[in-house]
Amino acid sequence: MLALDYGNVRCGAAISDPTGTLARPLPVIEPPEPRRIAEIAAQHEVEEVVVGLPVLLSGEEGEQAAASRAFAADLERVLSVPVVTYDERLTTKMAAATARQGAIAAEDSLAAAHLLESYLASRGDDSG
Repeated sequence: MLALDYGNVRCGAAISDPTGTLARPLPVIEPPEPRRIAEIAAQHEVEEVVVGLPVLLSGEEGEQAAASRAFAADLERVLSVPVVTYDERLTTKMAAATARQGAIAAEDSLAAAHLLESYLASRGDDSG
């Protein structure tokens, strides 16, 4: 799976291992163009793309969530695999903490890795 922490200027990215257990950050994608992401998805043979949905702490969706949904729709037009959105609340704070602990990846991609870990864990809860 490929997870994306979408932003207008750059997009953090992370990929899961084949078992869907671990997530590792990839280089940031600048600018975040759907065709470039399609190339990355093909290169890594991903089966699903997860786009972070920046839901406000209140549970409401703001302008950035609308932009993320539009980006996910753009990806669906160029990808042959499912594209889903997933709540990314607190992943930016988690990424900052991970960076402070010595992680060397870009914070946007660390946020994508945390998003992917959360998504994978939620799927494990559903199937177990």
